[in-house]
Amino acid sequence: MENLREIKKDIYFLGGSDERLALFENMFPLPNGVSYNAYLINDEKTCLLDTVDEAIRSDFLENLKAALKGRRLDYLVVNHMEGDHGALVKELVDMYPEMIVVGNPKTFNYIEQFFGLDLSERSLLVYDHSVLDLGKHQLTFYMTPMVHWPEVMMTYETSEGILFSADAFGSFGAHHGSIFSDENVIDEAWFAEARRYYANIVGKYGPQVLAALSKLKELDIKMIAPLHGLIWRKDLSLFINKYQSWASYEPEEKKAIIIYASMYGNTKKAADVLNSLLSEKGLHGTKVYDVSKTHLSYLIAESFRASHIILASPTYNNEIYPLLFNYLHDLKMLNLQNRTFALIENGTWGPMSGRLMKEKIQELKNCAILEPIVTIRSSLNKDSLEILKTLSYSIQYSIETK
Repeated sequence: MENLREIKKDIYFLGGSDERLALFENMFPLPNGVSYNAYLINDEKTCLLDTVDEAIRSDFLENLKAALKGRRLDYLVVNHMEGDHGALVKELVDMYPEMIVVGNPKTFNYIEQFFGLDLSERSLLVYDHSVLDLGKHQLTFYMTPMVHWPEVMMTYETSEGILFSADAFGSFGAHHGSIFSDENVIDEAWFAEARRYYANIVGKYGPQVLAALSKLKELDIKMIAPLHGLIWRKDLSLFINKYQSWASYEPEEKKAIIIYASMYGNTKKAADVLNSLLSEKGLHGTKVYDVSKTHLSYLIAESFRASHIILASPTYNNEIYPLLFNYLHDLKMLNLQNRTFALIENGTWGPMSGRLMKEKIQELKNCAILEPIVTIRSSLNKDSLEILKTLSYSIQYSIETK
């Protein structure tokens, strides 16, 4: 039995959710699953906007058949060719021999690469502000390259003000049929997953996201329909403002997070003592993470949220503890900037992790490192505790005055 919903008159949601997938892109944990969204406009001409992942193929095809109501499919718009959205392009080309595929030049390059298809006789090339007339509905196309692949574009339906936004404004999480944001509780827990999706999937491309947001300012957007996550038809500015903040690499909150690595508990104790010192100073809500127990994607998302990042690492084989090294590598890869760091190092005979972490942080843009860097030799003692107290004052001053 099909499960499709009409999001506006003659415009249908055809997607579904996958709660069996453990890792998105075989990398990011999905404790709440993920959704794959596609949409159909049933007008004088019928038009499908994107396909879905193979995981929900049968449900999608059943929904598509029901939404078409026996009609042929005239157009397939491919906003994004990544495998979780473009997986069924070839199958639809074979199923609907009269269907025209709509995309930009890079779209068709990728279709050829993925499927070996030459669609030169069945393609409609579009560019910025190109228009496709379906009858009552008109589609205008906007090129938004590197949000987050080179071929990405967005499609704006003019009569209802719907922005089909590709991977922008997406989020992790299944929706269980409640496809609209106003049918769900949109709280910090929800935004944490949206932030984790943005930071890890799109985060590197902040300048390109800002360019896309600027380009879309001219539109009267009444609904945002992404390829993952919920459809927004109310309080759009809430999500748009979050995107503006994330893409600008500006912290959402003047808060600290502590990320530590600890083999035998001594560095962990220093992290906990520092958190107690900050709490005594009224800096509540500092979250503390063990890098060995917290997946990197959550640490990256938290780093996009907080203004101050405190790192505590033992020296391991004359290097930064490996999992903390990986975290710092990803910060650079994802272009995080405009943060303030504080550092704690530990080492029994040759503490070096503080200097090495400082070198990695100096590769980031517009990031400060507070003094002092705390050095612990094996375990916290009276002298290192006093330096830790001094660092807590530096963190308090920085948070309260920035």
